[in-house]
Amino acid sequence: MDTPALRWLWKKGPLKEPTVLQSFAFDEVNHHLYVLQVRRGGGEAGNLCLNKLDLQGKRLGHMYLQGFGHGVSMGVQNAADGTVWIWTETAAVGGYGRGVTRFRFSHGAVRTTEDVKVRKPITGSTNNQPSICMASRRIAVRHRVGGKPRYRVWDLDAFVARDYSKPLVDIAQPAHHPDATIPFQGYALHGDHIYQLAGTAYDDTDNPPAEHGNAYLSCVDIHTGKLVQRQRTEAGHSLEYREPEGVAIRRTPEPRLCMGLASGAAGDRRFSIYYKPLTQ
Repeated sequence: MDTPALRWLWKKGPLKEPTVLQSFAFDEVNHHLYVLQVRRGGGEAGNLCLNKLDLQGKRLGHMYLQGFGHGVSMGVQNAADGTVWIWTETAAVGGYGRGVTRFRFSHGAVRTTEDVKVRKPITGSTNNQPSICMASRRIAVRHRVGGKPRYRVWDLDAFVARDYSKPLVDIAQPAHHPDATIPFQGYALHGDHIYQLAGTAYDDTDNPPAEHGNAYLSCVDIHTGKLVQRQRTEAGHSLEYREPEGVAIRRTPEPRLCMGLASGAAGDRRFSIYYKPLTQ
């Protein structure tokens, strides 16, 4: 992650809702980008909007997910029969999901938790947030137990079959990076590593634009639970507002760690995506 970030998409949008992006994921087979937003005024209820875009950032469709969560992370599963499954949190309480689910994209549709099969793989947990790695065919679920964030990773086929009894990994999220005042903004599973994003939007007091932001990328080894690397990034520092939002892996044409940045005025938010080539 030491290499400079490169610009891919710049000030794209608007998305369907006037809010910032929360997370995104790639459909590598069909060359689509999916982006989650919290609906305007829907944060406490957990109401989300899922946008479908092409890889140039043009919006192709949307659907609404009522009572699903905050959209901290998401995943795309390409099944052997060609079905594209979207994975998100669901069953929101206080704006965050108590479970996860998968569903097919359907333009213009409105889904509630009654329309999907809710999975609760970690009994008593809160803030469930999935990520899919199609390279290793695994699923991770970030969650909280007793208020503390943790990760569990399963074989994807076992998870789809609702066998949660043998997670491959069960680790605590490493300590805040770099400190507790900078909020977590998303993660993505890739092979034996979890990539995390933290940061806040610009403000004149604590995060002034002149200092180019407080966005941090970090990498966790899922087998040891240790923080492998942490790197501050100034990618997109000239953006107005500049709030880090969402991280994802794009595997083609070569593995890339992609990070989202929200920008623009309230009510007219745009998004940019930067990337770093991955060597591990």
